[in-house]
Amino acid sequence: MGINFIVMFTLLFTTWSLCTSTPTPSHRWFADAATHPTVHATERWFLQYGVVWIFSFGVVVLFELYATWNATALLLFMFSLALPMYLQPFLFPTLTSDHKTPALERFSLRANVWMGIFGFVGNYWYTHYFYSVLHAHYTMPSYDLNGVPIPMFFATHFYFCFYHAIGNCVIRRIVTGFTPSIQKNMFLGLAVLCMSYTTAFMETLTIAGYKCYEFDNFHHAATVGSLFYAIYFIVSFPMFYYFSNQTPDSTSWFGCIVQSLATSMCVLCMLDFVRVWLGQDLVVHLMRPCKLNATLSCYGNDVC
Repeated sequence: MGINFIVMFTLLFTTWSLCTSTPTPSHRWFADAATHPTVHATERWFLQYGVVWIFSFGVVVLFELYATWNATALLLFMFSLALPMYLQPFLFPTLTSDHKTPALERFSLRANVWMGIFGFVGNYWYTHYFYSVLHAHYTMPSYDLNGVPIPMFFATHFYFCFYHAIGNCVIRRIVTGFTPSIQKNMFLGLAVLCMSYTTAFMETLTIAGYKCYEFDNFHHAATVGSLFYAIYFIVSFPMFYYFSNQTPDSTSWFGCIVQSLATSMCVLCMLDFVRVWLGQDLVVHLMRPCKLNATLSCYGNDVC
């Protein structure tokens, strides 16, 4: 586990040392508020709302409040955390400087749709790769869609909005902070790799406290599994940055939807290439095992 981080960040530091910095005033973490005010404000909103859902999750997991929840309670909790993100473009557009823009042309709405498509495909399809390749199990009581707990579709949305806002900031800082060169391109590619692996590893580590999401081999999931999960972000971080960095006129609904679907398909192919390389069969069950056997559910009292 430690070797992965040492190797990646050593290479990252080496390529960084070979890059030439641009003048300080051009360095930028957030989108330019003058040229891309809605992108600038949306990134800040995604990060600020992250404090809310991270705190909420922390309390629920730390005190194991979920242990007393049924399927409806879990669904309502996840949906309530995702709801502010869904409603914000319509009810609170000033948060993202979209209030002077017609509702359907607001960047915050299109960013939510982009992330919503990617998150839906991720849950509907990619989760089965975690089941088959990493032997992961959701064991909590829940309403399901295609063998995946529906609350996870909502949770993925606010998770991914937060992750991709950070991804945009890091990529932008590198793009604006160094003069064009092969070394800069290498540094940027390694930065995306390191950021993707770290994001995947930290989520795997922090979710370990949630007893209703299990792996047959947690060490394997935290090391190899994090590399597998990182595939999502190796593709999506640059793609969402590209989407965010377009001019408002070029960010059409067609472009938004097609780019998100293209990102989703690319990730799906890469996950499948890895599955084939590992010699694992992909098995898609409509029902989780714990729905058929109560002893496999989170607390073993009833089927999930």
